[in-house]
Amino acid sequence: MNIKSIYPVSSLVLLILLISGCTADEAADVVLPDVIENTDDSESSDDSENTEDDSVTDNTMCSEPLNFVFNESNGLVLAEFEDAEFTADWILKTDGTKYSGEGYMVWEGNQNLSNPGIGTATFKLQIENPGTYQFIWHSAVTIGDNGTDHNDTWLRFNDADDFYAQNTQGTSTVYPKDTGKTPNPEGATKDGWFKVYRSGNDLDFKWQSTTYDNNGHNVFVVFNNPGTYLMEISARSSGHGIDKFALFNSSVEKSEAITSTNFSAISCD
Repeated sequence: MNIKSIYPVSSLVLLILLISGCTADEAADVVLPDVIENTDDSESSDDSENTEDDSVTDNTMCSEPLNFVFNESNGLVLAEFEDAEFTADWILKTDGTKYSGEGYMVWEGNQNLSNPGIGTATFKLQIENPGTYQFIWHSAVTIGDNGTDHNDTWLRFNDADDFYAQNTQGTSTVYPKDTGKTPNPEGATKDGWFKVYRSGNDLDFKWQSTTYDNNGHNVFVVFNNPGTYLMEISARSSGHGIDKFALFNSSVEKSEAITSTNFSAISCD
């Protein structure tokens, strides 16, 4: 048995002195040596290093677009399109002056006019306020001089509670093909994907996102519960440049959503 585990060091010295014949007063005059307590400094140092390493790891995760989560606030999601993980044929461009952020993404691979699911990218959206949101993006035609060519990209919300398009009068509602819902729009649609286009011969960036050929229907998404949902895009037309996108519910005016500079806070998954 270690006697130090029973008596403190000072008591142990006093006991020895008394046994050796010193009086209590003489013992009181003895200068005790400094005692260095084991405070586990080395262990604390290790913990500090571990905390720092964890912080570095978290920061590394937050710098990877694959882990980004875009947080809805007050009925609005506003995000830069380039803040996602893209395949090689999506190119970041900075021509012109009407974009925001680091630039805009342009598909420069083959056209996929009938086959969605190629050149996909995913955006994770954290919805706190459930409801119906309109979707719109800021995009441009970067090839040629015809506003009906090179003007669209595939879009899908596969885990939302509903995904549909509606005309401005509210008299016509359509759904993507292969979702079990009808009617479906005229034009390209497949496997739950809408072809989402912009129109007009003003080829530079503007806010417009419609589906249904020659009968533009705006795009809507329904989230019944708070949670994280996936927005998927897929390459369709080469030369379609996308700068940013917004989703907004009925508490936000469209004009407010598209002029806002309050981009959604990004957290990490």
